[in-house]
Amino acid sequence: MTACGSGYEEGVLNLYPPADGADSIKIQADRCSQESGGRYRIVTTPLPKGADDQRLQLARRLAGNDHTLDLMGMDVVWTAEFADAGWLVPVPSEYLGEVTASTLGGPLETALWRTPDDDREQLYAVPIWTNTQLLWYRKDTLRSLGQIAPATTWEGMIADAQKSLAERGPSQIMVQGRQYEGLMVWFNSVLASAGGSVVDPDDPNKVTLNDTPEHRAATVRALRIMKAVATAPGHDPSLTNSDEAAARLGMESGDAIYEVNWPFVFSGIRENSAAGSVPFLPDMTRHNDFLTNLADPPTTEQLQQLVPINDEIRQKFDFAAYPGAGEGLRARSTLGGLNIAVASTSQQRDLAFQAAMCLTSEQAQKFYSINAGTPPVNRALYDDDEFRKTYPMGDLIKKQLEAENAALRPKSPDYQAISTLVQAKLSPVGAWDPEVLVDQLADAVTKAINGEGLIP
Repeated sequence: MTACGSGYEEGVLNLYPPADGADSIKIQADRCSQESGGRYRIVTTPLPKGADDQRLQLARRLAGNDHTLDLMGMDVVWTAEFADAGWLVPVPSEYLGEVTASTLGGPLETALWRTPDDDREQLYAVPIWTNTQLLWYRKDTLRSLGQIAPATTWEGMIADAQKSLAERGPSQIMVQGRQYEGLMVWFNSVLASAGGSVVDPDDPNKVTLNDTPEHRAATVRALRIMKAVATAPGHDPSLTNSDEAAARLGMESGDAIYEVNWPFVFSGIRENSAAGSVPFLPDMTRHNDFLTNLADPPTTEQLQQLVPINDEIRQKFDFAAYPGAGEGLRARSTLGGLNIAVASTSQQRDLAFQAAMCLTSEQAQKFYSINAGTPPVNRALYDDDEFRKTYPMGDLIKKQLEAENAALRPKSPDYQAISTLVQAKLSPVGAWDPEVLVDQLADAVTKAINGEGLIP
């Protein structure tokens, strides 16, 4: 800690991004440094791979008053905690208009917070990229069942899986059921789609899982859906140990009819099917040489060549909107992503914000999206021709990122404790009675807010 507070070098801005995506951020940081005309030089130091380790390292530096810490890659769920601790500098007024006008509503909301000392909500970070889960499905399997479109609700997905099982077809629904943050994301998405929430969006100290009959009904509906997915005949036998990677591989093996996951699965199945490891896409192997020799970044010509390859995959493996919790209920998918924040310990805040705006510019976001597979927060990029060639699901992603369709995880300075205790209660998925668990979840969240029972 003494070393952390030992001073800084004028003009040198230290940036700490997460390990995933750090290489792409460094490329843009070097570009920004060069284009600054000597005003600043960004030094990029990747944080650990795990989100908890990233948060801990940043918190230690900030608590130790590390003056060499200028810019941070912030998980979208950390804003409230770090802002309340006094560790973040609000975005200056001269940048607010540009950020708010260009950023999609859901990602923008993740960077907003009102601390006890604020008279209004403030922007405490600048979104750099985002994410939203989609529904992925076996189009060829549904076609064999006489269906031309995927299910739009979880109930419909389960019904399709049972029909396929009866025909000895793929029957698993791949989700993230292991006791980790992915389980919280699944619960939060289904809960929001059912019309519920963990805490009041306007009062993070008010638990709303069972405080009214309507809220209780929404929570029970969400839990019943999760239990049904985990216990249906032909379900994924490894569901309670499944994460994003396991869900992707389960779908690629041919055992699943549906999968809920992030957009990265499309490029993954494209590469793996070309390598011959996806049994229901055997003809894709003829594209292996092309796909393994893509430039970094891909050329305009290569991006154009991806279009028919993507269309070929979509004849058997396709995507749709996140499933709803029932007819007439708006489906909402939990956001992921990253924000860039300026540390309150920085002695060069003006320069740091100049760099942050460069790192999150439209040019930079396009680079991240094509090279790192991270959807942009800038709404204009969804009309960019090269982006659309890379993301055939771009229009759907954009729609789900709008404020009315996006689900945020509880905006609370106690989020980490809330998530930890909720995961513990939900795991193993389906081994509980929804009517009983709803009250246990509410009690766990109350304890998290009150600083009790942090070890599940």
